[in-house]
Amino acid sequence: MMDCLAAADVKASHLHCTGPAGLDALLRRLPTDAAGYLTASGFSGRAQEVVLLPGHGGIVGAVLGLGDGPPTPWSFGGLSQSLPAGTAWQLADESLAAPAVLGWCLGAYRYRRFKPAKRAPALLLPPAGTDAAIAAAEAAWRARDLINSPANLLGPAELAEAAQALAAAHGGRCSIIAGEALDQGFPALAAVGRGAAAARAPRVAVLEWGEPGAPLVALCGKGVCFDTGGLDLKSSAGMLRMKKDMGGAAIVLGTAEMVMRAKLPVRLVVLIGAVENAVSAEAFRPMDVLRTRAGLTVEVGNTDAEGRLVLCDLLTYAGEQAPALLIDCATLTGAARVALGPDLPALFTPDDALAQTLLDAGCLANDPMWRMPLHSAYESWLDSPHCDMNNVSARPMAGSIIAALFLQRFVPKSTRWAHLDIYAWNDANRPGRPEGGEAQAMRALAGGIARIFA
Repeated sequence: MMDCLAAADVKASHLHCTGPAGLDALLRRLPTDAAGYLTASGFSGRAQEVVLLPGHGGIVGAVLGLGDGPPTPWSFGGLSQSLPAGTAWQLADESLAAPAVLGWCLGAYRYRRFKPAKRAPALLLPPAGTDAAIAAAEAAWRARDLINSPANLLGPAELAEAAQALAAAHGGRCSIIAGEALDQGFPALAAVGRGAAAARAPRVAVLEWGEPGAPLVALCGKGVCFDTGGLDLKSSAGMLRMKKDMGGAAIVLGTAEMVMRAKLPVRLVVLIGAVENAVSAEAFRPMDVLRTRAGLTVEVGNTDAEGRLVLCDLLTYAGEQAPALLIDCATLTGAARVALGPDLPALFTPDDALAQTLLDAGCLANDPMWRMPLHSAYESWLDSPHCDMNNVSARPMAGSIIAALFLQRFVPKSTRWAHLDIYAWNDANRPGRPEGGEAQAMRALAGGIARIFA
């Protein structure tokens, strides 16, 4: 799938990397002519600075500036586009191999289903021992492709098919729950999808992988393939990017791919709630009272708070399997973005040790998240005079905390659980992070699972 890596038999030029502090040492290592040219060019080693080194017959090398901090994947994220198209490169210092390969590949991604890339990427010859970095990049490419796909081509059926294809590629199993079985087993989720056309009817994909007896990890993903807001209709600006409202599903599929490729000693059950929140005569309404799989009743305070209704049935099903770890991902609230901006997923868990493991894994993978509180004093904000709870609070505050507290009611108290409220999108092009869908927290989650169970 990725076209940014060079084959082993390709002749590649050397790519040197240095920050300002290492520049003098690099100049001493380079041939005299190359060192003189680099000095004359004014190269200083600042981040993303690239200089091509000329030689007999053309370009013989290049130098990348790393800046003052430790190198990260983003240090290398612009190289596939800033180096000449189609040229092949090998790292002069292979101690940087893992972040370089990951960043190079993530930066080379473009969504190409309808329009080819403006130019071919430069190619990197991956050093030995970078299989994990390549696997992470490939999983990110697939997740980004899903998030970037237009909603008319990626509905609930197609999202479920992506789960089936992933299971088939890794020796797993995937079943689809739809129709009457969905209405009975996942009634809140089914209600959210009731307003969609028959061809875009809701369904749940259940991917299973691993050997019996291994600890069970359950991953739940919100897969709202397009969110109009329902009868509580979004504005045109608020609706514009809502093809990405299945980002949580894409990210848990990417996490599952990384776990399966690494052959971690776990069993997986991945639950994808694939729906469309549409407007029609059949759509669920404000102040409807919905039954959930857990037997709790929910009053609909806002049809645009549909993601938690999708997840609550998934979490109940997952909890019934007695997992050793339960994680859900969702593009759930704008409030999380107000609090943390677009780049930091909000992490909610009552388990301090689990929180620290995931935070540490995120830091190590350059895939950060930020812990937010499950503040129990706000639980009463979900009270309803008519049934067990409302799906929203009447107060215009703490929106992401309220959503997480709602979900917590559907998780067994003895289960290790974490909820991630994500954005799943890059608003602008940056090195390694092209504008569009993003697999936020995917590498952190895979790394956290490996730390807990490997």
